[in-house]
Amino acid sequence: MTTIAPEPALHRPKRALVAAGEVALAVLLGLAAAWCWNRGVLRLSYPVPDHPPLRATRYLGNWIGTSIALGTAAGALLIDAVRQTVLAVRARASAPAGVPAGAPGPEEPAETDV
Repeated sequence: MTTIAPEPALHRPKRALVAAGEVALAVLLGLAAAWCWNRGVLRLSYPVPDHPPLRATRYLGNWIGTSIALGTAAGALLIDAVRQTVLAVRARASAPAGVPAGAPGPEEPAETDV
């Protein structure tokens, strides 16, 4: 007697918890990205006699690059959170054994040519 191992089901309500964790982590990464961006922009002011001060802005590439990387990671986590949520809510059960893919299931009526 051989037993067939069941295929892993896509519909797992625990995926919603994973999605919530990913959203929380994405928010933290977004906050870290904003902090890095603010560290990467320096506004300088040099006093000049008899004139308004000379203002300059200096961008530090390491902080700006880190900010972009953190923002990209947060975006990827949000996309995966949407995927996890969809799989937790909308996935259908697989076809029973012996029924070809695309064939109507017991709850679906067969289409007839009229």
